[in-house]
Amino acid sequence: MISLRQHAISLVAVFLALALGLFLGSGFVGDRVNSMTGTSRDRIGDLENQRDDLNAKLNAANSFDLAIGPRLIANTLRGQSVLVVTAPNAAEADVDAVKENISGAGARFAGQIALTESLLSDQNAEQLRTIVDQTIPPGAILRAELTDSGSRAGDLLGTLVLSGKTTRPASSADRRTGLAALRDGGFIDYANNAVTPADLMVVVTGDEFGPDSGAQGAVVARLAAAASVRGVGGVLVGRTGSANGGSPIAVVRADPSLTNAVSTVDNVDQPTGLITTVLALAAEGKGATGSYGTGAGATAVTVGADGKPAA
Repeated sequence: MISLRQHAISLVAVFLALALGLFLGSGFVGDRVNSMTGTSRDRIGDLENQRDDLNAKLNAANSFDLAIGPRLIANTLRGQSVLVVTAPNAAEADVDAVKENISGAGARFAGQIALTESLLSDQNAEQLRTIVDQTIPPGAILRAELTDSGSRAGDLLGTLVLSGKTTRPASSADRRTGLAALRDGGFIDYANNAVTPADLMVVVTGDEFGPDSGAQGAVVARLAAAASVRGVGGVLVGRTGSANGGSPIAVVRADPSLTNAVSTVDNVDQPTGLITTVLALAAEGKGATGSYGTGAGATAVTVGADGKPAA
């Protein structure tokens, strides 16, 4: 299984590169470069060598992950279907890689739904809640305790598309009607007739949400959590840095009620994170939820051999 050592190597390499840059850019070097002692020059050379050595080890670790990944995930999702949901800041390369790994794990791809900027906007929250309440399929009941727009939208999406161990998704006609209402309102986008019932869901976000993003991270976080519990399970993934600030993963990890509802992976832009995304989906199918990666709030680097967070 993937070791924490690989990620420690990555972090040390970054800090060494930063230290070297600060040293070279300091006034001491700029003003007194000609009088620099041999010892100082040797120190710079040592830092450069250490940086290059750590980068080489990191590249080797990533190459190993890429080589071993297909074996680790093979058939881990056989018999399962997975819906992919993307946040507006999700990187296309990450989305493609996630879908490729889902397929490599033996799962059926159940379609892709893109969340729009309008869904994340505070100004449209009331309109979104109104559309959600008017689009509930006959016989379905959304959870009364979920009152914010993100949770309401997630609860509806889960009701329309996801199938749990004891629940079934909406009928084909109701699913088409519900999804179309959200798309006509400008809140989601998807290809016609390309979304089918799914067991599991993965929500792909980008890196850290900026300080001017307001409650957008909370909207995505609550949507992911609310939808996931309607199915067998779900995973919220993001790039390196996605566990910081008000980003969706940070919001989930700060709220125990959300942490228990959806797994998180904070390094999907790395080979390890892609592997962990699939293993986390498989673990969700067995009832295990975890916080994975190397960012704030992660409790394990990846999923253990027993399907639980690795120590």
